[in-house]
Amino acid sequence: MIARYELRCSRCAKPALRHDAPCAACGELLEFALQAAPVDASAARAYVAMVAGRRAGNDPLDRSGIWRWRELLPPVPHDAIVTLAEGNVPLYDAPEIAAREGVAALAFLHLGMNPTGSFKDLGMTVAISAARAAGAGRAICASTGNTASSMAAYAARAGMEAYALVPRGKISGAKLAQMRDYGVRVVEVEGSFDDALAALTDGAHDGAAVVNSINPYRLEGQKCTAFAMLEARSWKVPDWVVVPGGNLGNSSAIGKGFREARALGLIDRLPRIAVVQAEGAAPFVTLYRSGTDLIPVVPRTIASAIAVGAPKSWRKARAELDASNGVAVAVSDEEIDAAKGRIGAAGIGCEPASAATLAGIVRLRADGILSASDDIVAVLTGHVLKDSDASVRVADRRDVGA
Repeated sequence: MIARYELRCSRCAKPALRHDAPCAACGELLEFALQAAPVDASAARAYVAMVAGRRAGNDPLDRSGIWRWRELLPPVPHDAIVTLAEGNVPLYDAPEIAAREGVAALAFLHLGMNPTGSFKDLGMTVAISAARAAGAGRAICASTGNTASSMAAYAARAGMEAYALVPRGKISGAKLAQMRDYGVRVVEVEGSFDDALAALTDGAHDGAAVVNSINPYRLEGQKCTAFAMLEARSWKVPDWVVVPGGNLGNSSAIGKGFREARALGLIDRLPRIAVVQAEGAAPFVTLYRSGTDLIPVVPRTIASAIAVGAPKSWRKARAELDASNGVAVAVSDEEIDAAKGRIGAAGIGCEPASAATLAGIVRLRADGILSASDDIVAVLTGHVLKDSDASVRVADRRDVGA
């Protein structure tokens, strides 16, 4: 099975000649659109078996949970690929939490168990590899910490310089230390992530590859989250997949992965996708409920990884929710902290933005959107050590209430 992809506008579908600029016709983000026809069931099973067999190999590409699926990615020369064996993440069953919330099954797919501790590695391996293949000597991003850390690690492996624009005073010390450990050159920007991204997209890059999720190669790697989830579940499709929503690239990428799996005959239905935002940074929830276009907000939330007031991938994410009959919901910082405490108490752990998923599940169950028969996978996007101050805060509150 070899999928064919066309680089085109995600909104008007006009073909594009280069990936590092918005659509020339309408200014929207680009995507790699699947062109391959469905395969028959036996061919689909054979492909899944072949990919599973690669796990036993020693080829660096086969040891990666992204490049194992290389036939379903835009082509990148093998000698340009930079991998840290990303994508081999656990699916943790959580029967006690499922019982408490009154749902049939709940599991956490922990993308924080990637090499640099976040889901960003899934897309960064593809984005940096494509940049290396194109001859780029530098990479640059705007970040609240996870993107910069991932970019810096993969750029270092590729022999590239790395530059990060970050919002001053709004990044956990752990994330700042991590990105600096990998050698990134940090430029602090006043304001929020949105201000940092605006400074990046409005400025000159001197040939540096921009590796934020506006880069379509990033989302191709991140769509493999869907494949990893399905593989871990023996290709049984869950009823719901719940994802934290910040800049919304990951939400749209996961939806794209499921759509492609169905188009290729690997699954026969889509899970419903729920995007969860913090109430202080929930412009997508507002637009999805109202049917209007995006109205930016000034983000205010303890969950710094999803503190985004003007998400660039909102159109893509809305299309994925429409395709899957999904929903968008906002939760308070207090609900996020409570959910983080419960995930930690289950022996799993995550950073605050990840815990938004469980907070969203609690809210959606109370609202009657989730039912007692639902089988749910919640995506955790960052490791617990990404924000140790938050862990201490939540633990102190839990101890006081005990």
